[in-house]
Amino acid sequence: MRYRTLGQTGLRVSELFLGAMTFGEQGGVGAPLQECARILDAYADAGGNVLDTAINYRGGASEEILGELLQGRRDRFVLATKYSVTRDAADPNGGGNHRKNLRLSLETSLRRLRTDHLDVYWVHIWDRHTPVEETMRALDDAVRSGKVLHIGISDAPAWVVSRANTLAQWRGWTAFAGLQVPYSLLNRDIERELLPMAEAFGMTVAAWSPLGNGVLSGKYTGGSSPTRRLDPASISEHDLAVARAVQGVADELGVTPAQVALAWTRVRSRAVHPIVGARSLDQLTDNLGALAVELPAELVARLEEATAFKAGFPTDFIEQTTPWVFGAAATATD
Repeated sequence: MRYRTLGQTGLRVSELFLGAMTFGEQGGVGAPLQECARILDAYADAGGNVLDTAINYRGGASEEILGELLQGRRDRFVLATKYSVTRDAADPNGGGNHRKNLRLSLETSLRRLRTDHLDVYWVHIWDRHTPVEETMRALDDAVRSGKVLHIGISDAPAWVVSRANTLAQWRGWTAFAGLQVPYSLLNRDIERELLPMAEAFGMTVAAWSPLGNGVLSGKYTGGSSPTRRLDPASISEHDLAVARAVQGVADELGVTPAQVALAWTRVRSRAVHPIVGARSLDQLTDNLGALAVELPAELVARLEEATAFKAGFPTDFIEQTTPWVFGAAATATD
């Protein structure tokens, strides 16, 4: 496992992040405490140091399990959680990105995680009703209090993140160091605006669902599997075609489809850190194997051709008109 700094901070984070959304058996299929302990130990033994959870994962059980498993070794990890999702559906102020929910959510998470600070605190999703100025100032206050070291934002438009970080720069507040978004061969939407924005701001990109909800794991292209989460009939022909392309590359390289899919997300940009979420030690071990997979350029091209992804306007238009706009300089400028 190698490390990069989190955004424009000095905090070292591992190539793969471990998602704890599967920690706990509440609300569906998940991992029991003993299996969570095995997963966490194996991840740590491989050199992984980033643990990602949220106040609402497994009804709070994910944070509680992490708090129990980190006793005596909490400071060896980069511990991250999120707020935004409601703490009480009957309370109008139970959710959102406003100062009141931030304060109450932060205290709840710190108590469950049995720690006095978070290494990274993520805004979970954009809240249209809260001024971004309020959110950024409240987050900066949390940093200044020592309860939060760094901040990030998940599932928000590029213009919101850009505005927030520009405000932080102008006003001397803490800026977002990370962006958390879905990214896989089945969902390349972030290549349009979010990924270029993150690269321009020097942000780390934590990629969730890098296996496309398991479609790219090989479960739907390699015969029957008792651990399928989706009804095969619900998967589009396009997604199955991409999954078959991943399976073909995996067969050619002698690795697993999951390893190919994870390796591809890392090829696209050095800013990207896939979040792996395992329900068993075997799944995690397989995912960690992606670090050793090298994808030749021709195989990357084959995978991307299968996605039929189009960036759309304005990206495609700018590319098409570049020779007309810049003349000979279009090809002569590095």
